[in-house]
Amino acid sequence: MATATPTATPGPKLNHIGLPVIDYRGGKTTLCAGCGHNAISERIIDAMFEMGVKPERVMKMSGIGCSSKSPAYFMSRSHSFNSVHGRMPSVSTGAILANHTMTTLGVSGDGDTASIGMGQFVHLMRRNLPMIYIIEDNGVYGLTKGQFSATADIGSKLKTGVINDLPAIDTCALAIQLGATFVGRSFSGDKKQLLAMLKAAIAHKGTVMLDVISPCVTFNDHEGSTKSYKFMQENDEPINEIGFVASFDEIDVDYNSGELYEVEMHDGSHLRLRKLHENYDPTNKADAVRTLMQAHESNEILTGVFYLDTQKPTFIDHLNLVDEPLGTLPESLTRPPKSALDSLMASLQ
Repeated sequence: MATATPTATPGPKLNHIGLPVIDYRGGKTTLCAGCGHNAISERIIDAMFEMGVKPERVMKMSGIGCSSKSPAYFMSRSHSFNSVHGRMPSVSTGAILANHTMTTLGVSGDGDTASIGMGQFVHLMRRNLPMIYIIEDNGVYGLTKGQFSATADIGSKLKTGVINDLPAIDTCALAIQLGATFVGRSFSGDKKQLLAMLKAAIAHKGTVMLDVISPCVTFNDHEGSTKSYKFMQENDEPINEIGFVASFDEIDVDYNSGELYEVEMHDGSHLRLRKLHENYDPTNKADAVRTLMQAHESNEILTGVFYLDTQKPTFIDHLNLVDEPLGTLPESLTRPPKSALDSLMASLQ
């Protein structure tokens, strides 16, 4: 009597460095069910997995707020630092200068960035430090009962009925003007767009600033909110259709017809932007800011990649740092000898 050959159970899908997606996951979220921040965490997991980034080669940085809790929910094998409110940029700067070979991902909120942290945000953008800076933008302070944040649109309404009469800070326009080299906006509910932008961000060498509209289901997902799921679904206007081809994939892929702008990223990957707004040039800084300002006047919420510069030197380039991370060098190489200090003091007498 013949015996049946047992069927082999297929193993988990592995990425091109041999890791399963579970190696990119973190702890169980404690955020509200339906919070847009959780969707962003899922897209970060997908992007890091698909790009084959080693979790141990990632530094996760954050400040204070609901958004700054989210790094605990992805990539638990990565290094992580939760800084003081609004001070994530300076902590990140120090960490990157100590080891610029790591991939640095900073997660902040609209309050953490656009209010108490604005001064530090400004200087991070102007330095073009190689890191990905994500603003999980819900327009309110979710940990302190939902007051308006500095990114809340003028005329938007709280659940209590209070109307915001102050103009919003557009962090994308600000980042472009200050010197960030990859600036875009997405919506936590747009899986395809956000995933493509995150994969391109990983391939970019320089400051990536992504403002991701992320509805707060507890305090800012009601009628009258301009950062609710319903409002974004009805008013989201993509400025370009985004495709991304990683360096380890075939470059020749199918792509929708239309005027195409293709950029080769620093690692050999290709970012493909199909224009949806006529004559829009993502490499023109003035055009990018002008388009955002016109959108504000028309009450439009634009998403997509607004500005991209792959040629500008980074802060690491300006400092002429050695290839080996400073944090791994012995004190004999990083600390001047007494003779050098004596010579310096003598020259000042």
